[in-house]
Amino acid sequence: MIHPDQVAEMLYPALTTSKPGPIPTVIPNPTHYQLSSETAHRTLWVLFAAMTLFSAVFALLSWNVPVSKRVYHVTTTAVTLASALAYFGMAAGHASSLSCHAVRDRHGHGLPDTFHDECRQVYWARYVDWVLTTPLVLLNLCLLAGVDGAHTLMALIANVVMVLAGLFAAYGAEGTAQKWGWFVIACLGYVFVVWHVGLHGTRAVQNKAARVSKLWASLAIYTLALWAAYPIVWGVAALARKTNVDTEVVIYAVLDVLAKPIFGLWLLVSHRAIAETNIELGGYWSQGLPAEGRIRIGEED
Repeated sequence: MIHPDQVAEMLYPALTTSKPGPIPTVIPNPTHYQLSSETAHRTLWVLFAAMTLFSAVFALLSWNVPVSKRVYHVTTTAVTLASALAYFGMAAGHASSLSCHAVRDRHGHGLPDTFHDECRQVYWARYVDWVLTTPLVLLNLCLLAGVDGAHTLMALIANVVMVLAGLFAAYGAEGTAQKWGWFVIACLGYVFVVWHVGLHGTRAVQNKAARVSKLWASLAIYTLALWAAYPIVWGVAALARKTNVDTEVVIYAVLDVLAKPIFGLWLLVSHRAIAETNIELGGYWSQGLPAEGRIRIGEED
């Protein structure tokens, strides 16, 4: 007589003879790096040379200008000089770090999920550059229009908040409200800058000559429109990471040249041709502290 188990083996041999195999091993993906290449390095060195050259040009343009009238020359030279130092640091490889975040890898078929790191090179010296130079550009616009000190100071503070928020966003945790929250704060800072410089500058410059008003309007529209491109590139590159580091470096290089040396050259050449733009500062700016009233120890009566 045939046993029931034998019947099952004859009818369904695969079910009775096969044994479950081992669970496949899931190997996590290696860390992905988004780093700059030779294209970015060459671009950084070119920008360092360009900013240094423009600094020398701006300094030479101030050679025959009295110290009391060198306000714009000093600010524009400081802008390109600070930018040159920042680009030297980035080109030399000592002004960047990695911003890493974990990415989930879903394998399906009952296999456990794994994680791998994605690290992108962030040039933090770029933000140091912006936090030093962009307030000076705004200061030039405010001085040219004649904006009062209170609104000038508020515009400069909003600008610093904008840049620092961008730095925090670049290093923020991926996929969290932290990163995009800082991005929103930076955009609000830009709105405040436009508000204070654009609105109050327009009101203040109406009291000046027509040539000054026209020059200020051209520079203000040029600068604020150009600055609007920065958060777009910043959101696509540093935050969403949709472009490689080389593309980010090249785009920022073009924007920096337009926003700093080209702006400065435009301002200084126009300032020299329009006498109404002169801002003459005396006192400590051009003469230092007064000598009267100083106490000299050991001096005989």
